[in-house]
Amino acid sequence: MAVTIERSDARAWPDEQMAELFSEGFPDFIVADRLVKEYIGRVREWFTGLDLTLVDEHQVPVASGWGVPIQWDGVTETLPTGYTDALVRAVEDREKGLEADTLVICGAVVTPSLKGRGLAGETLRALRRTGEEAGLSKVVAPVRPTTKALYPLTPIETFMRWTREDGMALDPWIRTHQRLGATILSAAPASQTMTGTVAEWEQWTRMAFPESGDYVIPGGLSLLRVDRTSDHGVYREPNIWMRHS
Repeated sequence: MAVTIERSDARAWPDEQMAELFSEGFPDFIVADRLVKEYIGRVREWFTGLDLTLVDEHQVPVASGWGVPIQWDGVTETLPTGYTDALVRAVEDREKGLEADTLVICGAVVTPSLKGRGLAGETLRALRRTGEEAGLSKVVAPVRPTTKALYPLTPIETFMRWTREDGMALDPWIRTHQRLGATILSAAPASQTMTGTVAEWEQWTRMAFPESGDYVIPGGLSLLRVDRTSDHGVYREPNIWMRHS
C-alpha cells in the first residue's frame, strides 16, 4: 500500500475518518489517567512535529503515531516509569531548558480493516526517521502488549519473557518492534495509573462492582482494585520498555 507521511496537524481531518482510524484504539478507561490530563495540552502544543499520520492514495488517514522528546542517559534504571512519566519528563525537560536526545514512541494505531499490511511498522519507522531528523539519537517505547489483556493475572515481568518457538515474543505488538530491531529493556509495571469513582468504572467497563476487591476488566492488562468504602477504583497499566537500535 502506497502511503505518504504528514504531520497530523497539517490539515483538518473529517470526523468520520478519524473515528474509523481510532475505532479499535484503546479501552474507555484510558481517559482516567489524571496526570496525563494535566500534561497532554502542553504535549500537543509543543511536540506536534512528532505526531504523524499516514495517508493513502485517496487522502484517507490509515495510521497514526506520535512521540515525545526527553533527555536520557541510556541507562535502563533512569528511564521514565512508563508512558505517563515520559510525558511529564518531556514537558518538564522543555520547561527547564534541557536539550532532548531521545525519542519516546508513545503510541501507534492503524485503521482496523487495514491491520496486517505492515502499516504499524511503517508508522514506527516514520517516527524514528522524524526523531533522527530532530536530533534525537536514541529511541525507546513503553510498549502496550496487545495480548496481555488475555492474561491479566500474569505479572508483566513474566509476560515479557514469553516467546514463541522461533524465539520471537508471544505478543504481536512486541514482535512488530522486534522486527524493526528493538530489544526489551525492562518492565514498566505502573506505566499509567487510572482512577475513578465506582460509578465511573462501571460506565467505562460496562460491569457492576457490588463489593470491594480486585476485578478482571475488559481490555485491562492487569486488575482493577475497587474500594466501595471510599468510592474509588484504581487500575495500574503495565507496559514494556523497548529500545530501538
